[in-house]
Amino acid sequence: MSLRDAYVDLVLGGSCVGCGRPGRLLCVGCRAELPDRARLAWPTPTPSGLARPYAAAPYAGTVKQMVLGLKERRMLGLARPLGELLALSVAEAVLGAPTDVPLLLVPVPSRPASLRERGHDSTYAVTARAARVLRRAGWPAAGVRLLRTRPGVVDQAGLDAAGRAANLAGSMTCPSPGLRRLARRWPRALLVVCDDVLTTGSTAREAQRALEAVGLRVAAVATVAATARRTLPTSQRPGISSRTPLT
Repeated sequence: MSLRDAYVDLVLGGSCVGCGRPGRLLCVGCRAELPDRARLAWPTPTPSGLARPYAAAPYAGTVKQMVLGLKERRMLGLARPLGELLALSVAEAVLGAPTDVPLLLVPVPSRPASLRERGHDSTYAVTARAARVLRRAGWPAAGVRLLRTRPGVVDQAGLDAAGRAANLAGSMTCPSPGLRRLARRWPRALLVVCDDVLTTGSTAREAQRALEAVGLRVAAVATVAATARRTLPTSQRPGISSRTPLT
């Protein structure tokens, strides 16, 4: 154990979410085993019209514990490695696009009740971190909150694909103040819908619908992980490595 890990364990009583080793929330060993490329992650069945979805990992093991640790247990230090994984998905999604075009990462919004209960917006935190990673790699990227949820949406846990789609239909909106800010700051840009986990694709498709309803084109969907029951087909394009530039 490093001196830093020993200090964290002594002061905070922390341990790795992956292996339980005392110290950092994500130890050096578990971090080294994280994926270094993203792939297409089409859900089955795929919602009609869904933009190409990408994920960096299956929603299992260490990555699943990272997502839950940040979202449910306020382990805020996990936003950084999760943001790096999301950045891999975004980079794969826009591979080949001009790097001088602004890249806007639009997080899927959570219900206000969920945000109050958790005390933070984990999806936006991860999206903002991914934008920072991409800026360091040369992209003019930013995380922008364009979407809001309408009343009436219930917790998605336990719903099947049809139930999720029905629950989310028409549930998101893109308020005009966000559009005005977008037009002023980024008159031309690539929009990518971002979320932590891709399950049935219903949430991402509703976010895409809300943006397209106000005339915005969504280039792709990018997520940290896709549920284990979904396949992650290998893309025909070259992979993106976390140890090489993203552009």
